[in-house]
Amino acid sequence: MFLTKKHISRRATLKGMGVSLALPLLDAMIPAATAMEKTAAVPRPRVGFFYIPHGAIMDNTPYGKEVDAWTPSGEGANFTLNRIMKPLEKHKQQLLSFANLENAASAGSVHTLNPATWLSSTRPPGGTPGANMAITLDQVIAGAIGQETALPSLEVAAETTIQSAAGGGFYSTTLSFRDAHTPLPMEFNPRKVFLQLFGEGDTDAERALISRQTTSILDLIAERTRSLRAEVGPEDKRVLDSYLETVREIERRLEKAKARDLSSVKLPNAPVGQLDAFDEQVKMMFDLIALAYQANLTRVVSYIMVAEGTNRNYPFINVPDSFHPLSHHANDRDRLEKLTRVQTWHMEQFAKFLDKMAATPDGDGTLLDHSIFMYGSNMSNSDRHNNYPLPVILVGGGNGKLKGGRHIVPPEKTPIANLHLTVLNKLGIPREKLGDSTGYIAGV
Repeated sequence: MFLTKKHISRRATLKGMGVSLALPLLDAMIPAATAMEKTAAVPRPRVGFFYIPHGAIMDNTPYGKEVDAWTPSGEGANFTLNRIMKPLEKHKQQLLSFANLENAASAGSVHTLNPATWLSSTRPPGGTPGANMAITLDQVIAGAIGQETALPSLEVAAETTIQSAAGGGFYSTTLSFRDAHTPLPMEFNPRKVFLQLFGEGDTDAERALISRQTTSILDLIAERTRSLRAEVGPEDKRVLDSYLETVREIERRLEKAKARDLSSVKLPNAPVGQLDAFDEQVKMMFDLIALAYQANLTRVVSYIMVAEGTNRNYPFINVPDSFHPLSHHANDRDRLEKLTRVQTWHMEQFAKFLDKMAATPDGDGTLLDHSIFMYGSNMSNSDRHNNYPLPVILVGGGNGKLKGGRHIVPPEKTPIANLHLTVLNKLGIPREKLGDSTGYIAGV
């Protein structure tokens, strides 16, 4: 990302002088042009990672295929979606399901390593202070395709991910590491996400007014700072040069904002905050992600749909039990059925999001045609806390690079990192290895 944390702290000075530090995120505050985005010549990929804890009900309980609600029947194009994936039926031709995927990086960790290692396939070394893992797949992609957008990546959750039941620490709270030592927080307050995307102000009128005021103040700050530069010593000149570079980057993004058109994007007023109803909270985050993709404010999103140590219950689908305790099903048929209902409900919310992507024109197709969305978990049988086989799917056309409509069965214990490497290859991002990858997955 061009604007580092160091630069962001300098923007804090700008904010102290009356200028919003979220200015580089104001691409959506001023109508901005989709003319190039609407051309078939330049389809821009969107990539998303949608994580659910506690695996899925598969065929690795004592009841085998009798209660398996995840694994499709058949292979290749002749496959039938099972109960949990049934909500994706209308998108089946752009869906890839995978068998035999494993993530050795999280093996034996119960919950503590599951979120962070899902996209890194790298096990943190024990006994080292601070965060120490590896860059995650989403951030590799953001570094390659996210630099032209206001937000190189967006990290969100439906609830706080800092929960003692998941073990705490860096690795249970986020999907995303910018580098080996920089975990990225997952924002769960929809109001904060909205303001991050579309700028300060509750309404279009307020955001437009703040945008106009900010533009003029930036120009004034830049002029005053240039005058000051002539009066200071070499070290202060270096600091000021870096400061001015930040100002120029903000101005560049403002110019990009003026050159785009958001007239086709209907923005709601800013949310008041985290919603009390969990089902509405989950949907709200999906709606914000859809708006961010549609407005081209970001092309890379990671979303924890429910936290690893959650105690959320699901009365809206007649499941009063809390998700995490329910995941310790002890092979009880009633608990397995309830767990299946919870997992199916989350898939239904994902399917509604896909519906929006499929209904949004983008160049010569739709946003779904030009996207790659990965959905799944870093756990298999939640009662055993094991990590094989992992329930993972890809959905989207990938700009014509994905061959959907199939259930793919690679060799047993294929590293999930092979799927990561395959996704990078489909996006045109050359990389020889990621985590414990051993190659690509054939037929994707």
